[in-house]
Amino acid sequence: MTKADIIARIYEKVGFSKKEATDVVEATFEIIKSSLERGEKVKISGFGNFVVNSKRPRRGRNPQTGDEIIIVGRKVLTFKPSQILKKNLNSIAST
Repeated sequence: MTKADIIARIYEKVGFSKKEATDVVEATFEIIKSSLERGEKVKISGFGNFVVNSKRPRRGRNPQTGDEIIIVGRKVLTFKPSQILKKNLNSIAST
């Protein structure tokens, strides 16, 4: 599903104009993005949690040469689905 698909579904379900639906989706994603950039956890009830975690620098190997290299530390975004979402996904899969 793409952002355009989400906008189209909001347009159909809620009855907003396409412009209003686009504005709502863009604003929602911007709020989520800026919260994650500030290091805040984004918790959407019934859906799941988005969390930014920090990875430490670590040693690795260049697979072509075998030389040891340092892999720099970085931030990674993780998503953990809620129990409700997991239950719904599993009940759909078993039918």
